[in-house]
Amino acid sequence: MSEQSFTSVWDAIEDTPAEAENMKLRSSLMMALEQHIRTQGWTQAEAARHLGVTQPRVSDLLRGKIGLFGLDSLVNMVASCGLHVELRILEAA
Repeated sequence: MSEQSFTSVWDAIEDTPAEAENMKLRSSLMMALEQHIRTQGWTQAEAARHLGVTQPRVSDLLRGKIGLFGLDSLVNMVASCGLHVELRILEAA
């Protein structure tokens, strides 16, 4: 068995580089949202109001259920709570 080194866990477990990049973006957005919710001290119900989603959706977010969230919905939630998203494109390693 050969040893491989990966920059990200997503590079190791996803089938294609495109899928890995998508998961990296989604996980970054989810972590930012979770941090913002905790920093604000919001309950799940309060967070739901600020994010424009239901409380069960916030629960899924806080539990890290990444498969339930697309990039569009995460960007919408980020914008709804007053955060800003910036994207940087780099050459692949």
